[in-house]
Amino acid sequence: MTSNGKHADTVLDPLFIQEGEEVYRNPTELKMSQIVLPCHANHCGELSVGQLLKWMDSTACLSAERHAGCSCITASVDDIHFEHTIGVGKVVNIIAKVNRAFTSSMEVGILVNCEDLYTDRQWKVCHAFATFVARRTEAGKVQLKQVLPRTQLEQMEYSLAAERRRMRLIHAQIITDLLSSSTAQLGECQEYQDAVPAERTRVESVELVLPPHANHQVSTFGGQIMAWMENVATIAASRLCNAHPTLRSIDMFHFRGPSHIGDRLVLKAIVNNSFKHSMEVGVCAEAYQGGEPLRHINSAFMTFEVLDGDGKPCTLSRIRPEPVDGKRRYQEAVARKKIRLDRKYIISCKQTEVPVSVPWDPSNQMYLSYNNVSALKLMDTRKNWVLTSEKNKVRLYTLEENYVLCFKVEMHVSVPAEQTFHLLSDLRRREEWDTHYEECQVINQADDEDTLYRVATPSVSKGGKGQDFILLASRRKPCDARDPYLIALRSVTLPTHLPTEDYTRGEVLCAGFTIWEESSAVTKITYYNQATPGVLPYISTDIAGLSSSFSSTFSACSHFLEANKDSLAALPPSAL
Repeated sequence: MTSNGKHADTVLDPLFIQEGEEVYRNPTELKMSQIVLPCHANHCGELSVGQLLKWMDSTACLSAERHAGCSCITASVDDIHFEHTIGVGKVVNIIAKVNRAFTSSMEVGILVNCEDLYTDRQWKVCHAFATFVARRTEAGKVQLKQVLPRTQLEQMEYSLAAERRRMRLIHAQIITDLLSSSTAQLGECQEYQDAVPAERTRVESVELVLPPHANHQVSTFGGQIMAWMENVATIAASRLCNAHPTLRSIDMFHFRGPSHIGDRLVLKAIVNNSFKHSMEVGVCAEAYQGGEPLRHINSAFMTFEVLDGDGKPCTLSRIRPEPVDGKRRYQEAVARKKIRLDRKYIISCKQTEVPVSVPWDPSNQMYLSYNNVSALKLMDTRKNWVLTSEKNKVRLYTLEENYVLCFKVEMHVSVPAEQTFHLLSDLRRREEWDTHYEECQVINQADDEDTLYRVATPSVSKGGKGQDFILLASRRKPCDARDPYLIALRSVTLPTHLPTEDYTRGEVLCAGFTIWEESSAVTKITYYNQATPGVLPYISTDIAGLSSSFSSTFSACSHFLEANKDSLAALPPSAL
């Protein structure tokens, strides 16, 4: 039984493996199944999203506690996009498992499916990633044990969890900077005839935290707080549209402090802005006991739509913001909408759905960098590579899936991993060992980890045009000893560097290096590339077995690294 009286059962991993007579299953994976009853639903016969959030939080917390061996609290939840509503009589199946543990926190992946018992149909409702923190024990601070990924799916989520954690840690500051720069360009709020005053949508409600709302450590369930917040947000949205709104998404949010039994939780909501088919509602939760000042527990931004009888979004009334703070919230909602679209477009899409060259600008830098590194990590976890050629201890592998050809080149060098990483990170030095790099220049040093380059390559045919590429290079140091150094490359577009007549503009979908430290002096280097029409001419003869130029290129890379292994660590381009 869960702490709120609901059943949660262990299930086998979807990608279990057989080892002799022993069947492997993920030890942290839990499943909760609930049939939606009228008491769980709103007046439209749909499962309340607040109730769903409570079930999701409860299942994820139990998974985290199973791994930690002690009580855990919800620290944050990443963006959630709800693809479908769930009706009374349907079954909600929630699967949660720990993807990766860090020092005292861990990421839990949550998948929600809906099941129709009468037609045997199942469909995905949403997925989410939540961060839980293990509470201190009497012995002191908790040191979580490592997650040991066994299947390809677990390895993929384990690897991506480190990148998602990085994005969470910088998310608040990045959003603040983007809002500051974006709202400064928006000017005055636009006036609309018959606009609804924002004050009309304001909601304030208070809840008393009782024992059923808390765990055995008397801390309020994160899911319960989220449910109360969703309730007031729905009321605010309803006051704008005078209809039943449907919650479509919740932006990433962090719990800023704990709440306990006996707290009075003050929940406030208001519609910040409305667009043609959606509206943003801002929600704040604060707590107090007795005469103490209010403590900020959480803030969230929720996006609602109103659907017609055919399930299509209706056109909404526009909002008239309150003076000063209302106008600020109004403008920030416009900026957040763009950020939200960038995030959904770049991160949420499957890799095959993202265009090869996405426009780069500071507002989507964080998400493009995430996508860049994640794509390389996904390629690194793929199995079934086929050895195509081997020469001078340099191996060429290929993999063809869904009509997409990928290749990787693997070798070992007697150079420390960190020095290898520094030398390969600066693409300008690639001219010293790769004849395909005719020219390389830095366009923009976005930050210490992301650099934009223009790379020119020679023609593969006599008298033909050379190619040029606009590349985003994202570099990452290991999160811990179980991670490699990474240098990820992908094409982007820049309005300042349009194609010219002198070169054919080529594109790179996913490429880069993983650098593993096998000992203090030996490093394993793997170069990956998802072949595109712009890249394939340079490697096609090697893949066909008609040439071994890959061996010459990477042997030259090995000599370059060995010759520079005692040089000072390469400086980032911004320092040169």
